[in-house]
Amino acid sequence: MGRNLQSTGQLRPVDLAREHGLSTQAIRNYEEAGALPAAARSASGHRGYTSLHAAALRAFLALMPGHGHRTATAIMRAVNEGTAEEAFRLIDESHALLLDDRRTLRAVENALRDLEPAATATEPGGTPGAPGVTFIGPLAERLGIRPATLRAWERAGLVRPRRDPLTGYRVYDAADVRDARLVHQLRRGGYLLEQIAPLIAQVRAAGGLAPLEAALGDWRDRLSARGRAMLAGAAALEAYLRERERA
Repeated sequence: MGRNLQSTGQLRPVDLAREHGLSTQAIRNYEEAGALPAAARSASGHRGYTSLHAAALRAFLALMPGHGHRTATAIMRAVNEGTAEEAFRLIDESHALLLDDRRTLRAVENALRDLEPAATATEPGGTPGAPGVTFIGPLAERLGIRPATLRAWERAGLVRPRRDPLTGYRVYDAADVRDARLVHQLRRGGYLLEQIAPLIAQVRAAGGLAPLEAALGDWRDRLSARGRAMLAGAAALEAYLRERERA
C-alpha cells in the first residue's frame, strides 16, 4: 500500500453506512469479518475510513446477490489479505455451481419434454378398473429396465409404490409411474440417485409435472438473475482492485 490510511482517513462509519442504507454496526461487522480492510484508528479509538473502504463495501454488497454472504465475505477477505488468486478461485467455484444448476435445469426440462403423457387407462399387467396402476414387472418392461432397478429406486425414496394387502406385490399408481419415468430420463442423462432425489421431491411438492413446469420458469429466471448479479459483482470487485492498486 502506497499511502498510510490513517493519514488519509476522511470517512466515518456513518458515511459508508448512509450510502447503502446500512447501520454503522453493520459496517463494523463487515470490517471484523474481513470484508473490509482494517480501518485506521485515531488516538481516541475512532475508526477512519477512506475511499478504499467505500469501494470495498460496494464490491462486497455487489458480490452478495450472486455469490451469497459467506462466499462474498471469503472473496473479499482473500483480496484484503493479498491473496487475490484465492478470491478468483472462489469466484470460479460459484460460476461452476451456477453452470451445474443450469445443466440440472436443462436435464429436468428435457426429461419432462421426453415423458409421454401419463397413462389414463390401465397399464399392461395392471389392476382392472384402476387407471394408471401397474406392477413392477410390466413397469420395468415398459421402461426397458430390470425390476431390480425399480427396487433400488424405491430404496432411494425415488418411487414409493404401495403393497397390495393380499399379495404383498408392489402396486405403482399413476404418480409412481410418473416418478419412475422422470427418474429414468434423468438417469439416462447421467444424474446420480442422490442428485435426482430433490428433483422428485419438487415434483411431489408441486403436485405433479404441470405445476413443476411453471416452477421451472421461475427457476430459470432466478438463474439468469444470479448470472447478472455475478457480472455486477465482478465489475464492482474490479473497481475495488484498481482502487487498491492506486492506494
